[in-house]
Amino acid sequence: MTVRVLLFARYREAAGRAEVEVEVTHGATLAEVWETVRRDIAGLRTETLPLMSIDRAYATPESILGDGHEVAFFPPVSGG
Repeated sequence: MTVRVLLFARYREAAGRAEVEVEVTHGATLAEVWETVRRDIAGLRTETLPLMSIDRAYATPESILGDGHEVAFFPPVSGG
């Protein structure tokens, strides 16, 4: 199935674009989508698990996707 993935902040900069589409198996988790994106975008290979959302709602890495879902990945935020 095809999943639309939105990338934000340094993830967008590493990819050179704000959005990518990835092919994953039906019933894939957000963690599996993240691993696919990391594999395909060299600049993200050293990144750890990001903040994640499905259809504009925060979700966990174990969340299961359906066809047509919109996924977004955000770098962790720190203050100081």
